[in-house]
Amino acid sequence: MGDILIKILVCFLAGAGAGIGTGFAGMSAAAVIGPMLITFLGIPAYDAVGIGLISDVLASSVSAYTYKKSGNLDVKNSLPLLVSVLIVTMIGSFVASFLPEQAMSGTMQIALIIIGLRFIIKPVNRTREQLEAVSPKSRLIKAIIGGIFVGFICGFAGAGGGMMLLLVLTSFLGYPMHLAVGTSVFIMAFTALTGGISHFMIGGVPDMLSLVLCVVFTLLWARIAARIANKSNAKTLNRVVGVVMIVTSIVILAVNYL
Repeated sequence: MGDILIKILVCFLAGAGAGIGTGFAGMSAAAVIGPMLITFLGIPAYDAVGIGLISDVLASSVSAYTYKKSGNLDVKNSLPLLVSVLIVTMIGSFVASFLPEQAMSGTMQIALIIIGLRFIIKPVNRTREQLEAVSPKSRLIKAIIGGIFVGFICGFAGAGGGMMLLLVLTSFLGYPMHLAVGTSVFIMAFTALTGGISHFMIGGVPDMLSLVLCVVFTLLWARIAARIANKSNAKTLNRVVGVVMIVTSIVILAVNYL
């Protein structure tokens, strides 16, 4: 009975952190759930990442739906970005197979802390009018280049794809903050689905109780966070995204190295 209660508590905390990160910042749920399940429940790394990816599918989907209802999702213009991310992720995964996994993860977390500080110190204040002023051809080229960058990082480091998407959408493609987060979670739903299916096909079905608990808790908190985010102004959302990035990265570094 005690083991079950511990499992519920760990999955709740992992799901809450992942859901809040997804709903507010478009973060990959697997980046939080994986390290938590590995460290505190002793779940094999491959299974833990698979559970995180499946949790990410539903959390990102419900977040994307919430952002879409508020008019903060750009499906049409994000498709080239989505396709290039999916293709190049496989290339990044191949390159990553030759390098130490923990070293790559630590480098990614430090990068995310720097990006988080950027959103706090210099908030994104772009408008839709500025975005629409960019020519369709230029937007297409930038989307493909940005997708190549994000896909390689996602495949190379195994995490951080959502955060890098947000950086590309805001800094490179010129998206306003709310629209960037909504578009980011839309794309992450597809990347997580691809990764989750691959994990289950190769490694089989993981611990079902942990899977169900993480999916439910992540979905719940992602829904709550997304609703709050859509009601926040851009400056507040920038700060929340920055704080979520920094806190999450510090926690993951502590879990991995301490």
